[in-house]
Amino acid sequence: MFVRQKKNKSGTVSIQIIDKSSGKYKVRKTIGSSSGPKQIRELIFLAESYILNFKGQRSLDLSYPNDDEFYNRVYESIERVQLLGPELVLGKIYDQIGFNQIEDDLFRYLVITRLIYPSSKLKTIDYLQKYMGLSYDKDKIYRYLDKLHAQQIVKVQNISYEHTLRVIGHNLSVVFYDVTTLYFEAEDEDDLRKMGFSKDGKHQNPQIVLGLLVSFEGYPLDYEIFQGNKFEGHTMLPVIDSFRKRYGLKQLIVVADAGMMSNKNLKEIIAKDYKFIIGARIKNEVEDIKRRILELRLDDLESISIQKQDGLRLIVSYSDSRAKKDKHNRDKGLKKLEKSVESGKLSKKHINNRGYNKYLKLIGEIEITIDYEKYEQDAAWDGLKGYITNSDITKELVIDHYKQLWNVEKTFRISKTDLRIRPIFHYRQRRIEAHICIAFAACKIYKELERQLKNMSSELSSEKVINILKTIFGITLILPESKKRKMMLLDKTYEQKEILQMFNVH
Repeated sequence: MFVRQKKNKSGTVSIQIIDKSSGKYKVRKTIGSSSGPKQIRELIFLAESYILNFKGQRSLDLSYPNDDEFYNRVYESIERVQLLGPELVLGKIYDQIGFNQIEDDLFRYLVITRLIYPSSKLKTIDYLQKYMGLSYDKDKIYRYLDKLHAQQIVKVQNISYEHTLRVIGHNLSVVFYDVTTLYFEAEDEDDLRKMGFSKDGKHQNPQIVLGLLVSFEGYPLDYEIFQGNKFEGHTMLPVIDSFRKRYGLKQLIVVADAGMMSNKNLKEIIAKDYKFIIGARIKNEVEDIKRRILELRLDDLESISIQKQDGLRLIVSYSDSRAKKDKHNRDKGLKKLEKSVESGKLSKKHINNRGYNKYLKLIGEIEITIDYEKYEQDAAWDGLKGYITNSDITKELVIDHYKQLWNVEKTFRISKTDLRIRPIFHYRQRRIEAHICIAFAACKIYKELERQLKNMSSELSSEKVINILKTIFGITLILPESKKRKMMLLDKTYEQKEILQMFNVH
C-alpha cells in the first residue's frame, strides 16, 4: 500500500491509500481532501499512520492467551520513561552552535532545562531527576556554577560569537546595544546589587544592570553586568571596548538608543574612533535646525540628511503610520489631562516637561489649565523621526540599521519571559554571573531555533516548538527473550512527527 495525492478539478488535493495486493490498483481508503499545504501534510500523516497500523495488525504477535497477560508482559519490560524531545532537537542545535565544546555535561543540562523548565536550581534538580533520570545534588550544581564562572564563561561567549559569524556570513561591522535591569526579591544591598532606576518599576528592590550586545536579527554577542545603581549611559563603552579588543575588530558601527548617549559619551566614542547611530531628540535641536525640520514637506517614508555644525549628520524621516500613532498618543494624553484638570487634583508640582504634562500651564496663582495652543503646535512634529550619525553610510542604511534595534528589546523579552532569567535566587556575584551565562547560552539556542524555523518557512514559533518538544517521551524496554535494552520513541501526533522530520531527527 502507498499514499497517493490526487488533484481534483476544484483545486483541492485528495489523499488516498492505494492497495496493489491483488495486482490491480485499488483505492482502499480516502483520508480526506484540502487545498491548504498544512492540512494536506496532516492528511498524508494520517494516511501513513493508517498503513503502519494496518501492517502492524497483520504482524501482531497474538501468542498471549489474554489481554491481561499481554499487558503485564509489556509493563514488566518497561525499564524507564524519560522526556526526549528537548534533547533530540534543542540538543542538536546546542551541538551545531558548538556549545558541546564545553566539557561538562552539566552545562548542557542546565542550558536546555532553562529553555524547557526555567526555574530555580533546586527545581531544576527535581526536573532532571523526574524527567531525565539524572541525579544531581545542590552542592554539585553550585560547585559547577563556581567552575563555570572561573573557567568557562569566556569560552561560552567565544563560541556564540563564532557561530554568529557563520550565520550572518560576513565580518561583523554593525552591533546593537541596550540595557535592562534585573531586580532581586531580597531587600539587602551589596557591592553588586544596588537600588537604582528600575525598568521593571521595582525601585525599592536591589538590582543589577545587564548590558547586552547583539548582531543583526538579534543574535546575542556579548554581555556584561553592572552595579544596580550605575547610569545606563556609562555601561556601553566598557562593553564595546572589551568586545572590540577581545575579537580584534578595527571598525564598528554601534547602534543605540538616545538614552545611551550623553554629550560626554559622544565625545568619548568619537575619540575612540567608533562610528555610531543613535536616535535624535529633534525637538531639542538648536532653533535653526528645528526651523529647517518644520519647513520640510516629506512624503511617506521619505527622508533628508542635514549636516550639523559639529560634523555630525542628522537624518530626518517621515512616516504616515508614525504620524497617526503620534496623533493618537497626543489625543489620549490630552483626554487624560482634561479629566485630571476637571477633577481639581492637579497642583503647581504637575507643571513640568514630563510626558504630556508639558501642555499644562498656570493662570494666576492657583488655576491649572491646558495650553491648547502648545498642543496644536506639537502636531507639526507628528510622523517625524530623527537619527544622529558620524558614519558615511547612506541615510537609508542609517534608518534601516536603527530599526534593527528592536531586536535587542526582543532578545531581552525572550530572556525575561520565555527563559525567566528573573527571579535570580543567588546572592554571590560569581553565581549570579554564572546564572546569566546559562541564560545567555539558552537565549542563543532560542534565537538559532527561530532562525532555522524561518529558513524552513515554518509557521511554527520557537515557543510552540518548545511546548511540543515537552510532550515527546521515550521508553527503555528490556526485551523479554534477549534481555537487551531498546529505546522506543513515543512520537504519535502529527505535530510531534512533523517537528522531528523538520530537524531530521530519527
